[in-house]
Amino acid sequence: MSLTKADIVERVYKEAGFSKKEASDIVELVFKMIKETLSRGEKVKISGFGNFSIRDKSTRVGRNPQTGEAMEISARRVLTFKPSQVLKEDITARYAHRLDGNGNEDTSIPPKNGEPRALSSFQPSDEQSEMSEN
Repeated sequence: MSLTKADIVERVYKEAGFSKKEASDIVELVFKMIKETLSRGEKVKISGFGNFSIRDKSTRVGRNPQTGEAMEISARRVLTFKPSQVLKEDITARYAHRLDGNGNEDTSIPPKNGEPRALSSFQPSDEQSEMSEN
């Protein structure tokens, strides 16, 4: 199963209390800002989540996998994502127990419950929620 843009809009609508139109506009705006920043060749750094950046790759020699024949792979720009240490730790903490000694995963074992820390700095704490109510 994949998380789609429509799923994100639905979560923003339900959890943030915006109308569906407002939630859709917010999600579209965030993606637009990320795309525009990356198209200018700038990095996008999201604390607790990771970094998106554009890398230039030079021309290189590769091989056609079907024939084994050498061929030139042209220079290009590629989008890269490097997850934050916090995100890596959140994922590892939930799924590491499903791996055996050889690194094979037993997907029949459910992930561990836990409070993910990635992006938690963007979510109001209970204290902040209580303060805003007073």
